[in-house]
Amino acid sequence: MAAVLVEQATHPHFVSNTFLVADGRGGPAFFIDAGGPLEGLLEAAQQHGLEPSHVLLTHHHYDHVSEVPALRERWPAIAVLLSEREQLLLADASVAAGQEHGAAGEGHIDAIEAGDELSFGGLRVRALHTPGHTGGMLSFLVTDGEDGSVGVFTGDTLFKGSVGGVKAPGHTTYADLRDSIMGTLMELNPATVIYPGHADTTTVGREWEENAFIRVWRGLDPEGSEPCTVSEQPATLVLLGADYDGGTKAWVRWEDGSDDIVPGSKVQRAGS
Repeated sequence: MAAVLVEQATHPHFVSNTFLVADGRGGPAFFIDAGGPLEGLLEAAQQHGLEPSHVLLTHHHYDHVSEVPALRERWPAIAVLLSEREQLLLADASVAAGQEHGAAGEGHIDAIEAGDELSFGGLRVRALHTPGHTGGMLSFLVTDGEDGSVGVFTGDTLFKGSVGGVKAPGHTTYADLRDSIMGTLMELNPATVIYPGHADTTTVGREWEENAFIRVWRGLDPEGSEPCTVSEQPATLVLLGADYDGGTKAWVRWEDGSDDIVPGSKVQRAGS
């Protein structure tokens, strides 16, 4: 069996990733997300003799869908798949922005939902429901029938050393995000490669051992108790961790006992 190909492009500003995946040179191929620059991926497709048939979108945010029109221009028959809930969020965002066709451009979008499976030659793709950052967020587990797991593409749910926030447009809850990570992604084989929606790849095993948020959820490290304010609202800083873009991500607890994951830049620490 030909070696599985995974090509990655990263947007220089958004640090968002677009992936081209194929079952070997000349084999069936597809994209996951469409926010990174396409030039290198188009060259890779030509070099490897690929005709991608699908674009699988993890969620509706602009930095993950903005290049869909360019992919449709290059491959007019390419199928674009996005969960129904994310399609509604995309439509709402387009209306709010006054866009006639939305960030993903003009054209039909098909639905894909948790549990759905697709085959691309010897590769199988299973959609996993991983809400929190957005309500219809999907991760895509790609497996090779001969060699096992190729990897899991986690969108904005889980990053190397960090986790997704739950204050972005279309978000749900901290509880959803934690369950998506601990109850779904961390249940995968530790050797599974994680291809996140932003920045660098990692593995399930590495995040299980080293991700600061996961370590606290596992009870390995203590929760913090420092008073702080977030957007002028009093809160407790449970954890301030590194984020994929060189900044920080904060887990905060509000006075009513509820929790959120927010950008660290929103946190005002006591005495600062």
